Amino acid sequence: MKKSKLLIVSSVLGILYSMYIFAHFTGALSTAGSDSELIGGAIATALVTPHMVIVVLATIFNVLSAFQSKRGFALTSAILYVVGAVAFIPYAGFVIPMAILTFIGYAKLKKMVVHSNYQSQEE
Repeated sequence: MKKSKLLIVSSVLGILYSMYIFAHFTGALSTAGSDSELIGGAIATALVTPHMVIVVLATIFNVLSAFQSKRGFALTSAILYVVGAVAFIPYAGFVIPMAILTFIGYAKLKKMVVHSNYQSQEE
């Protein structure tokens, strides 16, 4: 069965964004020069942690949907991307493209699965 290119692209973007945001906020804590910088970094990390967790979960479901062609995983991933965007609005611009690609990939996955099943019945 063919793989959805849109889901693969959104999976790659999700992996890259997850790595970036994790490195950015762990780096903020490790490079703090003073106590006030450390406290500020800890507060920022605490505010962004729900967003990070939701986006990582969305990326996991996205990768599963891309390589297993499961519509339920794609829909779950798309919804989690939207929830992640709402969880931390300032970073929504980074997550919305992945959500859009995943929703479109979810919609097109049904046609791909039906077409694949139809071809396998002809053989």
